[in-house]
Amino acid sequence: MTRRNRALVVLAVLSLVAAGRATSADVAPRPALAPDTILYGAAYYHEYMPYERLDKDVELMKRAAISVVRVGESTWTSWEPREGEFQFAWMDRVVDAMHAAGIQVVMGTPTYSVPPWLYAKHPEVMVVPLGQVRTPREFYGMRQNMDISHPVYRQYCERVIRKIAERYAKHPGVIGWQIDNETGAYGTAGPNVQAGFKEWLKRKFGTVDALNQAWGLVYWGQLLGSWDELPPRDGILNPGWKLEWERYQRSLVTDFLGWQAKLVREYAPARQWVTQDFHGATRHAVDSQQISKFLDVASINPYHDTQERLDGWWISFMGDFTRSMKRAPYFVTETNAQTIGWDAKGQFPPYDGQLRLQAWAHVASGAHMVEYWHWHSLHYGQETYWKGLLGHDLEPNRVYEEATRIGGELRRVGPQLAGMTSRNRVAILHSVDSHWGLQFMPIAETGRDERGRDKANYASVEDQLHKALYDLNVGADFVFAEEPDFTGYDVLLVPPLYVASDALLQTIADFAKAGGHVLLTLKSGFTNEWNTVRWTRAPGPLREACGLSYQEFSSLKEPLALRGDPFGAGPQNQASVWVDMVLPETAKPLAFYDHPFFGKYPALTRNAFGKGSVTYQGTILTDALQQTVVGDVLKQAGIVPEPGLPAKLRARHAMGRDGKAIRFYLNYSGEPQSFAYAHGAGTELLSQQPVAAGQRLALGPWDLVVVRE
Repeated sequence: MTRRNRALVVLAVLSLVAAGRATSADVAPRPALAPDTILYGAAYYHEYMPYERLDKDVELMKRAAISVVRVGESTWTSWEPREGEFQFAWMDRVVDAMHAAGIQVVMGTPTYSVPPWLYAKHPEVMVVPLGQVRTPREFYGMRQNMDISHPVYRQYCERVIRKIAERYAKHPGVIGWQIDNETGAYGTAGPNVQAGFKEWLKRKFGTVDALNQAWGLVYWGQLLGSWDELPPRDGILNPGWKLEWERYQRSLVTDFLGWQAKLVREYAPARQWVTQDFHGATRHAVDSQQISKFLDVASINPYHDTQERLDGWWISFMGDFTRSMKRAPYFVTETNAQTIGWDAKGQFPPYDGQLRLQAWAHVASGAHMVEYWHWHSLHYGQETYWKGLLGHDLEPNRVYEEATRIGGELRRVGPQLAGMTSRNRVAILHSVDSHWGLQFMPIAETGRDERGRDKANYASVEDQLHKALYDLNVGADFVFAEEPDFTGYDVLLVPPLYVASDALLQTIADFAKAGGHVLLTLKSGFTNEWNTVRWTRAPGPLREACGLSYQEFSSLKEPLALRGDPFGAGPQNQASVWVDMVLPETAKPLAFYDHPFFGKYPALTRNAFGKGSVTYQGTILTDALQQTVVGDVLKQAGIVPEPGLPAKLRARHAMGRDGKAIRFYLNYSGEPQSFAYAHGAGTELLSQQPVAAGQRLALGPWDLVVVRE
């Protein structure tokens, strides 16, 4: 590429970024979709089939009460086999056949994997990672390895999107659009991206002097004299610099998806909705809530454990997280059908009953569409062991037969569940910036905790807090640190809020002062919004609300017990990894370490503040101990978990459009369970049997009941 062409690329990408920001981040949030039933289906790829069988597939789908399929998002070369040559007949017959059968279609934009002809002509559209040397991942063969901000890539995306949207926006069988697929920035860091980052910094900081001060660039003599001196991100170690780069990377995703949504809406009528299927593991790689503002409905692809490890927690976590993006029902656009994996090492098909339990667990969390990936198992390619409802023989099987039961149930009771919402009293504060802050300055050695998670990072504590609520059968929403609205909640759980502005910390303090109850965990308030350590005594602006301060902290080589086992955790009465050496001021100590030195510092404190309280946890706890501590905080707000439920039974509660309670009880075990129903009389929707208050309900292995009062 010549110097002149490179300059044109830089100018073009900057104009794209600026234009995209105006269409995504600055627009008013779109109202949430109000579906009228629960959709049930799968991704369908007739183009992958080894022989012609469209009619047979439609017949099998109708028998399984499949009501929706997603198509088109994975095969750009089928749409455009050669540059500028578009083919639609192959998809026309699929969409027409589905419509004739009463099966609705979600159309995907096929931009997450580029055609070989595009790579051959424009290899510059591929990601250049930090270090400016491509690894095998950035060469052709992998998907999701292109620079989503590159103007050449955008040019080809726009053309294929417009062609597809123009073709299918008026088709009565198409109900909605999925833009791209599990989108990320993919680590793009080429020269055009670096130039865009410089413009991002100019807009955000205004002057290099402001940047120098925010990031402390006097350290190591790295003060910038002008914007022209800004070095590339590749070798940077400064935590504030790295944090801002991650913010910029996320903005590229927001811009790209906002741009695609705008293109589709130029053609799509109001009856067709637009969504994006967030990857289940990318909650820290994209600004989910910001993106959801220009979507009609948020979607998620939650894959999870099966067999003996199926406990429903990850389904619940991803459901709560996605529902919280728009405070509305969400869609599951992909999830387990049979086995999953890019190879044969971890093939664990669901036990009898588990597919049904999984589907209803999604619904219980607020999902108004459950789609599998995918309809049939592939015979070639990387994902041959990621099996669909049909196996490699393409014949009905045990899992398919169970799917037909699910489809029948959802077709029958879906309209009664449509529009149901959660009314939770507990919120978890989600901070993407704090995740990255602790990634750059980890508090634990590399390793895994008791549940196989990365050890003692932001995500593991966030997961642990949610899991504690889930095991206590207490529902929760997420609140996003970028727009912290705690209205309507009584309890706020705060994973390590390592990066936070004074304003955010004041909002937390105000919540407690007004009567809320806060569980604040270690390292919270340690740095400001630029990832710069505060020069006031920790925890900075939260000192008064917490009723404590600390000047020292320590890593722990070995776990420590809490003196006297104050929460009755038995063998799980342990703290590990880290100690904030807390100095109580007005706070009351709740637990001390059982140690000759650390024993003078409380592990947990509680401070009455205004009409509420702040409980401070200065260490990492075992799962069992964390659950007990969370339960103790819930008691401060008068929240008592539902009594009398077996250990493997999970309860999820929602409110229907008519204001009536809908209660789900799910048995995550291979043994029968029973319990006394402790709420108002109603009807068990799946059996249509009446349920009386206090009646004992029996569930079979991997079974469930749904009671509508």
